[in-house]
Amino acid sequence: MISKISGVILAGGQGRRMGGIDKGLRVLRGKSMVEWVLERFAPQVDEVLINANQNLDVYARFGRRVIPDEIGGFAGPLAGLQRGLSEARHPLVATAPCDTPFLPMDLVARLREALETGAAQLAVARTGDQPHPVFCLCRREVLPHLTQFLAAGGRKIDAWYATLKVVEVLFDDQPEAFSNVNTLEELSALEKSR
Repeated sequence: MISKISGVILAGGQGRRMGGIDKGLRVLRGKSMVEWVLERFAPQVDEVLINANQNLDVYARFGRRVIPDEIGGFAGPLAGLQRGLSEARHPLVATAPCDTPFLPMDLVARLREALETGAAQLAVARTGDQPHPVFCLCRREVLPHLTQFLAAGGRKIDAWYATLKVVEVLFDDQPEAFSNVNTLEELSALEKSR
């Protein structure tokens, strides 16, 4: 039986490098970045949740369930994943950050194939020798393990991944798809690069 997939857009950061403005709500070519991500990510999954810790009412306007971290203090992507795993309706959970407007259209399919073929707990995207840990597909059954890791003070995504059976999936055919927008300068450059 093919398991359904819940998708979680990670928009829980403070946007410090964006001048304190929520990255997912920054506008690129007439649309907020979270809208760009939704357009590409939503068709690949069976439900979409948005993990956000500010501007919840604005994110709710996109017609998806908005879920803030259970851990306070902007604890990072693992806190968003943990909340996503606990709220997901389906046994597999895919994540994508809100600041990568051109993420691969076949991201989830390729991660899923590797997860199942490798009987892994988590599949993560990679280009060259660079893993992209916030682009992952994992089994919801890792939730208790992640909750324990966070409760013990763990925050580093790589440190948690090192405790799991992980398979990396090469996306060398589309490395630009993983370009994320961290600063106003990067946003401006992308705006001009049509």
